[in-house]
Order: sequence, then structure tokens, then C-alpha cells
Amino acid sequence: MSDLPSPEVKPTPWPVKFRHFLMKEWPYLVMLVVALFGVAYTSVTRRPLTLYWFALAPFIGVICVMTRWSAVKDRDARLHLVWTQVLHWGAVLAAMNLLYVADVGQMMSTDARALYVLTLLALGTFTAGVHIGSWRFCLVGVFLALGVPAIAWLEQSALLLLLGVVVVVGVGAPLWWRYTKESAPTQ
Repeated sequence: MSDLPSPEVKPTPWPVKFRHFLMKEWPYLVMLVVALFGVAYTSVTRRPLTLYWFALAPFIGVICVMTRWSAVKDRDARLHLVWTQVLHWGAVLAAMNLLYVADVGQMMSTDARALYVLTLLALGTFTAGVHIGSWRFCLVGVFLALGVPAIAWLEQSALLLLLGVVVVVGVGAPLWWRYTKESAPTQ
């Protein structure tokens, strides 16, 4: 045995861990943020973002190929990856296009159409994750799918939530002020 002192292992600070997490998981976080931004924007402005949705599906398809590309070494396997994703996202785009056909579009509100598109994107993302063997894509698909009822509930419950926040702040602020005043050192 050596009499040398063992080096101390310092814990990694949380900003470094968070930055490492963002560097590793950025494609999936971008997909979530961009999809949810589209739904939120459509809900607020009450205008359909047709071009946005039609650009988002191939964008997610490109991220599918990018994230899987380094794991696929063979040229034929890479070609297969690209073609399956092109066909997969082409089918998703075709389904989305059906929602914007004049007769169908007149039967739905803008909010309903945005939620249907988010549902199609969730299904497309989940099944793309199954095709490429990526649990992270499947998880993004699940989060997008969970966003559909959450957004619908938030739109219906916005006034109730606002009232709840006002009550919590109205009760909590005086209690917090009293607590900080009592715990402050006297001079």
C-alpha cells in the first residue's frame, strides 16, 4: 500500500451537469419546445399555422435521421433509415394535409385543428421512435400526446387557474411577509 493521500473527488456542480444534459438531449428538447410553441401560438392568435406544421414534421424527421445516423454504419442501412423516415413523415404530412382540406377545415375550429395536428405529431414521433429504436423519441411522442389533453384542459380552466393563483398569492404573501418580519434579526 502506498502512503500517498487519495485524491478527493469533488462533486460536479449542477450548472455543469445541466449543461451536459442540454448538450446530450438538445434534439428532443427542441422538438418539444417547437411543437408546443406552435400549439400555444395557434391557441392565442386563433389563426392556423399551416406552413409551420408542414415544416415541423420534416424537421422532426431530419432529427430522427441525425440522431440515429452515427449508430448506423452500413451504407444500405443508412439508405434504409432515410427512406423509412421519408415515407413515415410523408404519411404524417398527408394525414395533416387532410385536416386542412377546405371541407374538413370548415368543420373544425382553429384550436381543435391545432390539437389534432399535435396528436398526429405525437403519434408520428412515437412511431418514428419505435422504427429507429429510440426510447427518447418515444418519450417525446408521449409528452406531446399528454400535451393534447393538458392544453385542452388549460384552455377550459384558465379562469379557474387564475383565481387559484390569486388566492394562493393573496393568502401566501401576507404569511410570507409576516414570517420574514418575525425571523429578521433585531438590531
